[in-house]
Amino acid sequence: MEMTNCSLHGDSKVDCVNCDGLISRNGGDSAEVSVPLSLPGKRTTLMEGDDLHRLRDRKVLLEDKKRLCAWALGTALLGILLMIIHAELCPFIYKPGSSIDLIINCSISLSTGCLLIFIIAFHYKDIRLFVNDHNQLDWRIAMTSHRVLVITLELLVCSIHPVGTYWKVGPHVNSSSTAPLCVCNHQNDALVDMELLLSVLMFLRLYLVHRAILLHSKVLLSASYRSIGSLNNINFTFRFVLKVLMNKHPARTLLVFILFFWLTASWMLTLCEQTKVSTGHMDTALWLIAITFLTVGYGDVSPCTSCGKAVCLFTGVMGVACTAMLVAVVTKKLALNKGEKHVHFFMLDIQISKRQIRHAAANVLRECWLLHRTNLTKGNRGEHRRHQRCLLEAIRFRHLRLKQRQLRDYVSEMVDLPKMQMIMCDLSANWNNSYRELEQRILSMEQKLDELSRCFQQTSELLSQVLRHRNPEI
Repeated sequence: MEMTNCSLHGDSKVDCVNCDGLISRNGGDSAEVSVPLSLPGKRTTLMEGDDLHRLRDRKVLLEDKKRLCAWALGTALLGILLMIIHAELCPFIYKPGSSIDLIINCSISLSTGCLLIFIIAFHYKDIRLFVNDHNQLDWRIAMTSHRVLVITLELLVCSIHPVGTYWKVGPHVNSSSTAPLCVCNHQNDALVDMELLLSVLMFLRLYLVHRAILLHSKVLLSASYRSIGSLNNINFTFRFVLKVLMNKHPARTLLVFILFFWLTASWMLTLCEQTKVSTGHMDTALWLIAITFLTVGYGDVSPCTSCGKAVCLFTGVMGVACTAMLVAVVTKKLALNKGEKHVHFFMLDIQISKRQIRHAAANVLRECWLLHRTNLTKGNRGEHRRHQRCLLEAIRFRHLRLKQRQLRDYVSEMVDLPKMQMIMCDLSANWNNSYRELEQRILSMEQKLDELSRCFQQTSELLSQVLRHRNPEI
C-alpha cells in the first residue's frame, strides 16, 4: 500500500495523518482532499467522488472474487477427476512408473499448484475488499488471527494430493498383494496406505462448492435482497442461501445432494476396500452406502478396513440428517395451507352441526316410534331391549358435542398471529393519535384559560379606573 499525502485547498484543514495512513479530516464547507497515487497516470479525485470510486472498486473486486472462486472450483474438480482416472486405469491400462503414469501425476501436482495460486489470489481480493469497505489504508489491519488460520487451513487442505508415484520403485516385497494400485510395488506397505489416505482426502477440496454457490447465488447478486437484508441486520452467509434454496426448491436440492453424496461415498469406499474381494467392487459399494445411508443395515455386507468403516460412519450420520430434512420437506408439502384449513374446518363444523341437530333429533323420534310399536305388538323382549338401547344412544349425543368442541378449540388455535399483530399495531396507533389529540386539546384549553385570566385582569383594572374616575375619593 502506498503512502498517502493530503494537500490543502482553500480554507480546508487536515487535523492529522498518522504513520499507518489513517486520516482524520476537519469538517468544512469547501474541504477538498486530493490523494495522489504512486503509479503515474492516475488522476486524483475529490472527496465527492471518493464514495463513487470505492463503489466502483467494490464491484470490480466482487467480480474478481466470483471469477477466482469459479476457477478454483474448476481446478479442484479437475485434480479430483485426474486422481480418479489414475486410480481406475493405472493397474490395467498402463504400468506403474510409465510415462503416462508420470504425466498424470504431474498434471495432478500442476492442478494443485494452480489451485493454491487461485486460493491466494482469492484471499488477496478479499483483503482488498475489506480495506475498501472500511476505508482503511493498511492491509495489515485485515489480517486477523481468524483470517490467517482460515487461509492456512485452506492452503493445507488444497495442497493434499497423492505423490506416491514420484518415489522410486523397489523390489516386490509382498508379491501376493492383489491391490490394484500404482503404488503396490513400493518397498513399504505404509506408502500404499498413505497413497489411499491422500487420495481420499482430496475430496476435502469440495468445500469450495459452498463458496461458489454463495458468490453466484441470486440472493447475493440482487440489490434489493442486500438492501433489505442490511436494514434487518442479516448476514448473507451460505446458511442463509441454503435456507432460501430449501424453501424454494427443497426436493431438487435434496435429490442433487443425495445423488452426489451417494456416488462420491461409494467410490471412496471402493478405493478404501479395493484390497478386499467382498467389498472392493463398485456395485457392492453402491449397495453398502445405500443401506448405510438409509440406516437399514441388513448385515450381508460390511466394511473391513478402517478407512471403509470411517466412510460408512460418516455416511450414516449424513443419512440421519438427510432423512430428517426429507421428513420436514414431505410434512410441509402435505400440510394444508391457511385457506385450506379454514375451508376444511368450516365444512367439518357444518357437518357436525347437521348431525347434532337434524340427525340426532330424527333418530330420537324414530327410536321412540319403534319402541312404542314394539310395546303395542308385544314382540320379542330382545327387540324391545335393542330399541331401548338405541333410544338412549340417540338421546345422549354427547360425542357429537365433544367433537364440535374439539374442532372449535383447534380452530381457535389457528389464530393468524401476523394479522393480530397488525390489528394491535393499528389499535396502538389509534391510541397514540387519540392521546396526541387529547394533549393538543388540553394545551388549547390551557391557552384559552390563560387568555380568560388576562381578560379578567384587564376587566378588573378597567373597573377600578372607572370607579376612580367617578369617585376620586375612592
